[in-house]
Order: sequence, then structure tokens, then C-alpha cells
Amino acid sequence: MSKAKRDPYDVLGVPRNANQDELKKAYRKLARQYHPDANPGDKSAEEKFKEISESYSILSDQDQRAAYDRLGWGGLDATAGGTGGDPLSGFGFGDIFNSFFGDIFGSRGGGGYTQAKSTTGRSIRFALEITFEEAAIGVTKNITITKHGLCSTCHGNRAAPGTSPKRCSVCGGSGRERIQQRTPFGYMINETTCRSCQGLGEIIDHPCPECRGSGLVEQPQKITVNIPAGINDGQRIVIRGEGEPGLKGNPSGDLFVYMRLKPHKYFQREGNELIYEKSINIAQAALGDTIHVPTLIKGEKAKLKIPTGTITNTIFRLKSKGFPNVNGFGKGDMHIIVKIDTPKKLSLREKELLTELKEIWKESGTPED
Repeated sequence: MSKAKRDPYDVLGVPRNANQDELKKAYRKLARQYHPDANPGDKSAEEKFKEISESYSILSDQDQRAAYDRLGWGGLDATAGGTGGDPLSGFGFGDIFNSFFGDIFGSRGGGGYTQAKSTTGRSIRFALEITFEEAAIGVTKNITITKHGLCSTCHGNRAAPGTSPKRCSVCGGSGRERIQQRTPFGYMINETTCRSCQGLGEIIDHPCPECRGSGLVEQPQKITVNIPAGINDGQRIVIRGEGEPGLKGNPSGDLFVYMRLKPHKYFQREGNELIYEKSINIAQAALGDTIHVPTLIKGEKAKLKIPTGTITNTIFRLKSKGFPNVNGFGKGDMHIIVKIDTPKKLSLREKELLTELKEIWKESGTPED
């Protein structure tokens, strides 16, 4: 390893006495941020991800961490074993990431949309914007996603017509290879994804010209998404088997649909509680009144009684007029925050009445300011 490499503790942003939970938390946060699937085409993010994964692989291993703490990078030279420093193969960093985030990003391998540990299809993320009202009552949406289907020319075997894949000579078709590494504590056998076939167990000498050897072609597909009442911003719906197809008869990945709620004109949401600000005039606040306020149900209004002497920022609650619990247990409440509206323009008659009221209050000893 090169001495120019950064200190693994600095890379992860943890102190030298960090425990395993702290290491794992730091790795999770950084790996999500810099994973290549979250930054397509960004080479700097990919290099950063490799550095993060390498650092976590060292510090999460008790022996490697001890060797590094004693002798720095020089203490790890003996453990490199010719793996080449590829964080998605030799050190098994891809497996570390998949154990945390495999359901979202899938595994990464060298063969197009294949995976390092298996040929199960990758999962797909999709952001779907809905309105407050749709989230409150539930809705069915039809979306169109672009994903890969099995190539109609090679039927997913990745080889050109008239040719066939051949068994990988490195792993014997298992997709896994065993590498013997010399460490300060003796020899260690490390099983990793085969770097020759990227875990598929097959080598393609003559790739299919239609899919360029990936076994998959891109195509649009319509999906129906059933959104339950009460779903919140950022929540996801998992549709099993609607992700990328798996090769060699393996199952497809999943589709993760993430909800994005459009901002409402006057409603705000806090969990299942609904917040609404309502302006009333001075007379309504002083004398009391009965008003109507909108709800999340189209065309429905709820009756609200304003008592005599209401002051601004008084909060009233309408029970069960908020969002339903997404799991089907009851509803939240609606909270109406009353704001007393001071008029900026007055008619002649309004001025006369307010002037008369001012004089009455003045005579009764009510302070004017």
C-alpha cells in the first residue's frame, strides 16, 4: 500500500478509540453518500467510495486494525496479498456494503447489471409525487419506469447467436475464488467473488451484439402502485420482483417507490397531525362566532366554534380530522391556529364604528396601547 494513502480514521471521521458501532455508523453514512449507484458517472465519488470501503474493511477487522495501529500502512503491506486494492473484489468491500444497503443499491459486479455475489436482479428506486389529499385517502397510481428486460436475441445468456458461454476456468463455474494471503499471523484463505467472471461462473468469448454481452436490454414498463391512506413524505412502497431481472433463472430485484408529498397551499403536516392557520377579524374574536374550515376531504368543511374573547394564536383541535395511520389504526387530529386579522383598509362606515369603539374604550379606562 502506498504511504500517500489517507489515515483510515480520518477517512471515516472517527477517533482512534472508536468502537465497532461507531465505525459502522460512520461507514453507513458515508457509503450511502458516495456509492456509485447514487452518483452515476461521478468518478470522484467512486474513488471516494473505494477509499471509504477500504478504510472500513481495515478498521472493522481486529487483526488488520491492530497491525495498522502498530505500524501504519507498513504493517498492512504483508496482508495485501496482491489483491490489487479493488474495493469491490479483493478486499470484499462490496460484500460489506451489500450487507448494509443491498436492498436499495444492489450489488456491483463487472458484468453490466450483474451482481458480485449472485445474479439476482438489482433493485430500482423511483420517486413519486402525490398531493396531500391523495396521501390522506389513498390512491392508485400508474407509473412508467425504464428498466432492463431479457435480451430477445440471446434470451439472457449474453452470448452471440450460435455460440455459448463457457465455464470460468478460474472458479470452475462457482463464481467464487479462494485467495491465499500472507499475514503477520500466518496464511489466510479469503473467498471472494471471482474477478474473472464477476461471480457469474461463465466467460463470454463472443458477446451478443444486441445487448453487448449484458443479457439485458433497456425498455419502458408501466407499473401500478397502490398507495395506502396516511402515507407520509419519504416513506417507501416495496413492489417485489419489479426491479431488474435476474440472469440465469435467478429472481428479479425489487422496485422501491419513495413518496414525495407536494406542499399544500395552506395545510401543514406533522406526523398524522394536520396544521391549519385561520384568520378571523376583531369582531369575531371579541364577540365569538361559528366558522367553517376546510378538511382533507374534497368539498368537506368542518364547523368550528370561536368563543368570546379569543386571542391570536389560540389553538383549537378537531378530533380525527388529520391523516389516517398508515397501518390502519385511527386518525390524527386537525389543529387550527387562529390569527386575528387587523384590517389595513377600512370603509368610511368601518372607520366611524371603530372610532366610536375607541372612544368607548377610552372612557371605560381601557388602555389604547
